[in-house]
Amino acid sequence: MQAVATTTLAILRGTTTDAYGDEQDTNTPRYTGIPASLIEQSRRVTTRDDPTPRIIRYAVARVPARTDVTDQDRVRDERTGAVYIVDAVSGMTNPAIEVDRRLDLRRTT
Repeated sequence: MQAVATTTLAILRGTTTDAYGDEQDTNTPRYTGIPASLIEQSRRVTTRDDPTPRIIRYAVARVPARTDVTDQDRVRDERTGAVYIVDAVSGMTNPAIEVDRRLDLRRTT
């Protein structure tokens, strides 16, 4: 991993159904102890229709190259307990080394 790890993550995957037949996410971790660099940032956004500035918060994580994580998985920061939904997984190609995977995250708790 090239990025400096600031925390460890647990990957939460899977669903179940409740008593009414509705689908619910499970909180059972599939993998734990994954080193990650997790950075939360904010950005001021305006649109033409609504010039009032809004603050948008988002998070980006970098994990080792072969980490089994996909879109719509959830990850839990094991240091703070915060849970995020993975919106996108990407990584640059490099013929010499395996590069970190980038996770675009949205906080749920």
